[in-house]
Amino acid sequence: MSLLEDLNWRHAAKAYDPNIKVSPEDLNKILEAARLAPTSSGLQPFRVIVVENQDLKEKMVAGALNPEVMRDCSHVLVFAAWDRYSAEKIDQVYDHHTTVRDLPQGRFSSYTDQLKNIYGAQTPDEHFAHTARQTYIALGLAMAQAAELKIDSTPAEGFSNEVVDGILALKELGLKSVTLLYLGYRDEKTDWLATMKKVRIPMEEFIVMK
Repeated sequence: MSLLEDLNWRHAAKAYDPNIKVSPEDLNKILEAARLAPTSSGLQPFRVIVVENQDLKEKMVAGALNPEVMRDCSHVLVFAAWDRYSAEKIDQVYDHHTTVRDLPQGRFSSYTDQLKNIYGAQTPDEHFAHTARQTYIALGLAMAQAAELKIDSTPAEGFSNEVVDGILALKELGLKSVTLLYLGYRDEKTDWLATMKKVRIPMEEFIVMK
């Protein structure tokens, strides 16, 4: 199938079959799609926390807007962004770049100095607003890869960040949750959206040509 056919197939599943799990192989493909997502300055200022332990999911349900979806899905992916930029983080990323590309350390110092000056003049809230936006690019690619594999997904902002961050101890990692992605296989009997036509606004209204 083509990407467009895959995207037409998918919907935000409203009920999952708790008895069917995503295989490790397919899960890794979805995570790799997220890892390969482009990010500003190549900093990848977020991480993806994979929650498959049922006891842990049950604890997180307390902060979920759709608790049954969280409880019954196969995996919960938590997209969590850096709480702030720092010179150390920027250097760590670019030291990795030079190592992988077999370049001398400091090869990109003029550019990283610019980044440090830019972010050094901003507040932590401005930092997080920027890092959080980066997660949505990876979220979209993860959903597209899931659709190609015919794995259902449900993106979710309807959850308590405080509950999720606390349970997963994200503060200690310098991270703050941004969005969740539920993965699994729809329950055809109870997913009310599964039998409905996909609805989007018409192309001629969606696209504005100048």
